[in-house]
Amino acid sequence: MMMAFGDFVFSLNTIAYQELQRQTDWRHPSSSRVGARPARQFVGPGDDSITMTGRVVPEFGDRWHLDNLRTMADTGNAWVLVGGSGRVYGQFVIESLSENSSIFKKDGTPLQIDFSIKLARVDDNLTDALGTIGASR
Repeated sequence: MMMAFGDFVFSLNTIAYQELQRQTDWRHPSSSRVGARPARQFVGPGDDSITMTGRVVPEFGDRWHLDNLRTMADTGNAWVLVGGSGRVYGQFVIESLSENSSIFKKDGTPLQIDFSIKLARVDDNLTDALGTIGASR
């Protein structure tokens, strides 16, 4: 198992990603000041997104696994993302899924499908974080 996203498992038996890119932002809004650089204040974490790209070929997977991911996205639910080593990334929603089919059989069945899936983290622990802040006062 490379990674689990809810009940969906990324692996050589389903679909395998070849690249994983993660981008995490932090919010530092600025206020203009006369005669000085803008003042910045840290107000908390920003977006956290993961993009996985890969290729589906008949020997190592089937395109219906991409349909399973689309069905998951249709629910609008957040799913826990866990790496194969056991690292918990948090809860994510599927923002987008794209596929590009090429090398076709006579009946139009693709022999190669390149895919890209973009996940966005959702912070379900906001009440936990506020409770912790309140308890430290």
